[in-house]
Amino acid sequence: MNRNSPKLAALVLAAVMGLTGVAAAAQPTGGPGHPHGSPGGMDIEHVLLKVKSQLNLNTSQQLSWDNAVAQTKSARVAGRDNGQKLHDALAAELAKPEPDLAAVAAVADSVHATNAALRQGVRAQWLQIYATFSPEQKAVVRDAMSKRLARMESFGAKMRERMHGGG
Repeated sequence: MNRNSPKLAALVLAAVMGLTGVAAAAQPTGGPGHPHGSPGGMDIEHVLLKVKSQLNLNTSQQLSWDNAVAQTKSARVAGRDNGQKLHDALAAELAKPEPDLAAVAAVADSVHATNAALRQGVRAQWLQIYATFSPEQKAVVRDAMSKRLARMESFGAKMRERMHGGG
């Protein structure tokens, strides 16, 4: 392979990931500024983690919380490992004279499905915790989500204005 091969590999990886949606699935719980898998980017675990100090969790809730945090971290590591699996499959194919991109796409689809299941498992555990909340605790979460939604809507409006000639 020549010295342009790493650039070609990165370009092909980006194309395969973009076409298969794996880029969004590489980390089951997303990350800072990441649109996440939930509608409107409102991953429940991110909101809950942000307002934890306001929730006054009871002992049972705290135990469930600790378990959910551990599962979230484990899912994030598994998601990164799955992303590396895709990267390795692509690199192996690109090392061949005639890469089989369909094989890479199959790995990408598998990674996407696995990471989606990881995200759903994490979300389900956080939703189970939310279901144990008192009305006061749920109000804290509701208010935080409302503020986050308002910020997202404001940002979206500013971006639409910029895109359509407003500045």
